[in-house]
Amino acid sequence: MTSGISTVWARITSLLPARADLDQMRRDPRRDLLAGLTVAIIALPLALGFGVSSGLGAEAGLATAVVAGALAAVFGGSNLQVSGPTGAMTVVLVPIVAEYGPDGVLAVGLMAGLMLVALAALRAGKYMQYVPAPVVEGFTLGIACVIGLQQIPNALGVRKPDGDHILVITWRAAEEFAKAPNWTALAFAFVVAVVMLVGARWRPTIPFSVVAVIAATIVAQVAGLEAAKPIGALPSGLPVPSLSFLDAGSLGTLLAPAVAVAALAALESLLSASVADGMSVGQKHDPDRELFGQGLANIAAPLFGGVPATGAIARTAVNVRTGASSRLAALTHAAVLAVIVFAAAPLVSRIPLAALAGVLIATAIRMVEVGSLRAMAKATRSDAVILVLTAVATLALDLVYAVIIGLVVAGVLALRAVARQASLDQVPLDRGDHSAEEHALLAEHIVAYRIDGPLFFAAAHRFLLELTEVADVRVVILRMSRVSTMDATGALVLKDAVEKLNRRGILVLASGIRPGQRQVLDSVGALELLRHEAREYATTPEAIQGARSHLQRAGVLPVIPAPAGSPSPEEATR
Repeated sequence: MTSGISTVWARITSLLPARADLDQMRRDPRRDLLAGLTVAIIALPLALGFGVSSGLGAEAGLATAVVAGALAAVFGGSNLQVSGPTGAMTVVLVPIVAEYGPDGVLAVGLMAGLMLVALAALRAGKYMQYVPAPVVEGFTLGIACVIGLQQIPNALGVRKPDGDHILVITWRAAEEFAKAPNWTALAFAFVVAVVMLVGARWRPTIPFSVVAVIAATIVAQVAGLEAAKPIGALPSGLPVPSLSFLDAGSLGTLLAPAVAVAALAALESLLSASVADGMSVGQKHDPDRELFGQGLANIAAPLFGGVPATGAIARTAVNVRTGASSRLAALTHAAVLAVIVFAAAPLVSRIPLAALAGVLIATAIRMVEVGSLRAMAKATRSDAVILVLTAVATLALDLVYAVIIGLVVAGVLALRAVARQASLDQVPLDRGDHSAEEHALLAEHIVAYRIDGPLFFAAAHRFLLELTEVADVRVVILRMSRVSTMDATGALVLKDAVEKLNRRGILVLASGIRPGQRQVLDSVGALELLRHEAREYATTPEAIQGARSHLQRAGVLPVIPAPAGSPSPEEATR
């Protein structure tokens, strides 16, 4: 009892902040503060834009960046991760808002946070490493396309059309623009996107997103451009925490969306943390603690009207590139955004929506790593298929479904590749100490097959066909020392093949069965079948001697004295 309690306590404490986190924050606070300020400047237009895109408004994006960003920084499993609203999460939230309204999104976020905490307690973080790279690349490509398409209504300066799918909404927005073009909004979006993309190549260290948004806001205000619709009034602070959005009667219907949000939050956060590890030296995140931190962040964010949050790959990358070395940078990012919420809300409210659309379109374009996609597509045909299928499913269906489809297809293709490595090859009989005349007689009536690779459900039935089509011989020897793995299906198929050959009057002998495979063979009765009349041997030479003795007893071979030192026919069949 005491040991169980101590184990649970140790598990809980492993998910909580440690003294080492504080020590690391004290090492180089100046660099971390500068990195956090830089990330906050870049995160501001993204938080506003993703809040607007989600359907809950710019204030929801800011609340998420502040509350979730701070909690994930303290309790998360990465020293470099920056969390907040992201484009991928926005893609999931849009249909939830349409069906369940803002209160439904807040409830979904709270439920997803509880699920992430449960995943952390179950130590599920380690399974992220099993997501194949083509699935991740296809997922990212699909998300980038969806984020870009989501911004089309604001970029064109039209009201967001009704529709259940992003492609339908985009098409209807284009039709609305064609009827009454808003060239001012289009110009703002285009110029902001171009400035960001060109500026990032020219001076990567300058936050051109902020520069472009400020310039667009000034132009819109000075010129009095009514066509450049602004964000609108923002609250000068965070709202009082509340659970008024919870409706116990609707929680059951929100379970499926909450699972989707939790799955996406886990996937994107752990992926982002892995990216941060790869970009830094000596950093390694704790996946379970990261899930715990994201869970707490998503539990708290809805209380302040915020949308579900995840680790943000782009902001995390900027954090690493600007020299962050501890959690202080991500905390600084959240604190700076909090100051902006309290002090600059009237100024932020004047930013044109078209300018924010340009920021997000440029962000979507920069998410696509052409070199990485090209390398993945050239790797193997299977990788290319997985990448394209995941990207198309992300665009056409749903993000979580897309990942599931990608994983299933990747698993099927991997099984096919493994199954192709398995082979059943006829091999010549070892001559041993037999004379040439006796060896020729043995080879006439005995055939030996060597099984290489895995004998499992994806490859076993091919062996059944090959084995049962063996030519008219008296004895078949199965050399099994190179069977790498075997499952129940493989053992059953092997048993079936032996029984079919036996019915044809062909004796089947086996050699080299590994200890680890004996249990599965025994469980389906195959091992007992091979043990009958001493049909199992440790080595192939022993199996050949057993076959020779069988042929002599059947009168097919004359009884030839065995070479000195070899087992007698009676001994060979024991």
